[in-house]
Amino acid sequence: MTERRPLAEMPLRVRYHECDGQGIVFNAHYLAYADMAAFEVERALFGSHDALLATGVDVVVAESNLRYYAPCRFDDELVVAVYLVHLGTTSMQFELEVRRGDTVTTEIRLRYVFVDTENYRKAEPPPEVRAAYAQYLPEAA
Repeated sequence: MTERRPLAEMPLRVRYHECDGQGIVFNAHYLAYADMAAFEVERALFGSHDALLATGVDVVVAESNLRYYAPCRFDDELVVAVYLVHLGTTSMQFELEVRRGDTVTTEIRLRYVFVDTENYRKAEPPPEVRAAYAQYLPEAA
């Protein structure tokens, strides 16, 4: 089996206001964590979100799926790891793991579509953007 390399690993600590009346992280916050981690990917690959935009493309979420295995609570120290599992002509798919220590608490699957920054219509990314992501495909490891 090919070992996956994360595009980014983002540490975070659960804040009190992210928890619901049951004392666990409210489900919608996991998508916020995923979004924050996606910006960390852009920082790692391009230096910043603005640097990605300067290439003429941006990414938008087209689909998301979450699976919860264990609750996260206030003050938990988590790590959100982002893996690239598919890079198509105009889209890509990330798998994210939210971990507390060695325990995977949540898996998130996101499909992004590349869009032109002028009209926000689906577009192929420039070769340098494709190459930056492609190095993290499982078969490239």
